[in-house]
Amino acid sequence: MLAGFASIFRTPDLRNKVLITLGLLALYRMGCFIPIPGVSYRSVQTCIDVVEGNSLYGLINLFSGGALLQLSVFALGVVPYITASIIIQLLTVVIPRLEALKKEGQSGQAKMTQYTRYLTVGLAVLQCTGIVALARSPGRLFQGCPEQLVPNQSIAVVLSMILTMTAGTVLVMWFGEIITDKGIGNGMSLLIFASILSAFPGQFATIFQTKGAFILGLVLLVALITICAVVYVEQAQRRVPVQYAKRMVGNKLYGGASTYIPLKVNMAGVIPVIFASSLLYIPQLIVTLSGSQSGWAQWIQTNFTTGDKPIYLLTYFLLIVFFAYFYVAITFNPVEVADDMKKYGGFIPGIRAGKPTAEYLNYVLTRLTFPGSLYLGVIAIIPFAGFAMLGVGQNFLFGGTSLLIMVGVGLDTVKQLQSQLQQRNYEGFLR
Repeated sequence: MLAGFASIFRTPDLRNKVLITLGLLALYRMGCFIPIPGVSYRSVQTCIDVVEGNSLYGLINLFSGGALLQLSVFALGVVPYITASIIIQLLTVVIPRLEALKKEGQSGQAKMTQYTRYLTVGLAVLQCTGIVALARSPGRLFQGCPEQLVPNQSIAVVLSMILTMTAGTVLVMWFGEIITDKGIGNGMSLLIFASILSAFPGQFATIFQTKGAFILGLVLLVALITICAVVYVEQAQRRVPVQYAKRMVGNKLYGGASTYIPLKVNMAGVIPVIFASSLLYIPQLIVTLSGSQSGWAQWIQTNFTTGDKPIYLLTYFLLIVFFAYFYVAITFNPVEVADDMKKYGGFIPGIRAGKPTAEYLNYVLTRLTFPGSLYLGVIAIIPFAGFAMLGVGQNFLFGGTSLLIMVGVGLDTVKQLQSQLQQRNYEGFLR
């Protein structure tokens, strides 16, 4: 491993890519602690201490690395861009124009990226306006904290707050695209990775101070076992063999190659866990914002506030399974894959081209999605249940979402580094 790192820094262009990535990640983390104009920094810190340990605020802060509750320049982080990307991806299934753009190759992808940017800015303006509106009223953004977060509430100050947070979101989006184009790995994924990872030292320190070294060791053991299981399953895939027939084009013979379609066990990635987590926090958010003390509100507070309740865990598991099937169904089209194979003379051995191939791919995908969805549900529940039994459920937000993101981004980045190194090592053969 040390030799690999040394090889990276001995290669000038690869070293530059790594330094660009690390530099932009450092700038991103720095901007997470620069408050926007018009906010009382001391009042914000007081309110953060009041709501510390609330799981709802923990989820809100997860993808921003603590920037949202700090009301900083990068308060929204990558959330608007991720939301816009998911919306565009979902709309591709129902809007023929977007589906046609997706098939146009690089030019169509560039237009879809532009649409995603525009939607990101729109979502950022809406979310910034909502956050600023809550921050202006004491006790709304931070429940139970009567501090005045925005002392001067003039129109000019409010507009400058919204403009600064929106500009910060656009800058974060630019950081992510620069890392993707000129750095190593997927930019947005690495920004999320840095945000999640930044919270761990403080959480480990809190567990050590409140529970002791033994409980901290058990927490690390549960985390390590879960990470090993995730790495093992994330690498698993079903390879469907594909044979291409030989064709005569002019005087040359093409085709005859054998390849495969890699179908991962976890085709949906982390998206089902994110959707399920977001939906589960909506009831708690409604109760928190409404301030109701009626029977239904008390029931939600009892069963959906922490991750150690049976109803919470069962609902979480079922939602993950549902969204796994839903997301795989809209992102992988067996009919489209079968048509493309038929167009270029490809076929699956033993399966006729066309509709039988699409039915076979759908059959294989359905069987793969079942264990994949169960795996996602179990991985998401194990940290909640395990850390709750250890008594650190409220202090440690190492849930399924953060776990899958970190492992997935880590594996993808390492693979890109390895491929870059292999290209340099085999450069003499390619010439």
